[in-house]
Amino acid sequence: MQPLTLKQFNETYFYKTELVQLCQRYRLPTYGTKAELNNYIRLYLRGQPVNTIRPVRVPRSKNQLKLEEITLNTKLVGSGFSFNDEARKFFAHYFDVAQFSFTKEMAALKRQAEATQDTNMSVGDLISECQKLAQLKQYNQIIQRTPEEQTYQWNNFVKAFCQSPESQQFSQKLKVASILWHHVKQSKRVKKYTPDLINLYVSDIRQFHN
Repeated sequence: MQPLTLKQFNETYFYKTELVQLCQRYRLPTYGTKAELNNYIRLYLRGQPVNTIRPVRVPRSKNQLKLEEITLNTKLVGSGFSFNDEARKFFAHYFDVAQFSFTKEMAALKRQAEATQDTNMSVGDLISECQKLAQLKQYNQIIQRTPEEQTYQWNNFVKAFCQSPESQQFSQKLKVASILWHHVKQSKRVKKYTPDLINLYVSDIRQFHN
């Protein structure tokens, strides 16, 4: 197998499972988001010694908290708190809703606390910060600056395609998006949807015209 270069890595889209395999091959940290794994590999390919590439975050404690153990004073880091069904029940009760879904803001703030080892930030602080972001209508700006948002390339590609005028001519939009994405992922192009892809790969998607 030919050694992977930084240029090749930057020009190729990798799924998270593939990134984990690369990290295992190079003896790099394997826990983290796609953005964190990408960073470990880039550091290695730039020549940084493996023993100096430290994990940004460590795996969560296996002793995760139960619903009755979670309070507003529960710390996000080191307590066993995790975004699981128990935490979902806590937030559903707190916000008085039947079903609760974790948000990108919550995930980003928790990752930040883990990365900086902020052992003071509590569940109450998390709620307060998320409410501030919502009230100020700034959450989109903050989330877009996080490395994780930049890894949602497939989701962003599909969204951009389905909202484009060109997509209206196709009966199976997701199928067409998948075909176009396959070509883009294998190419050196920027991993974004652009209208010229329709003409470029017209022979592959012609059958899905309305």
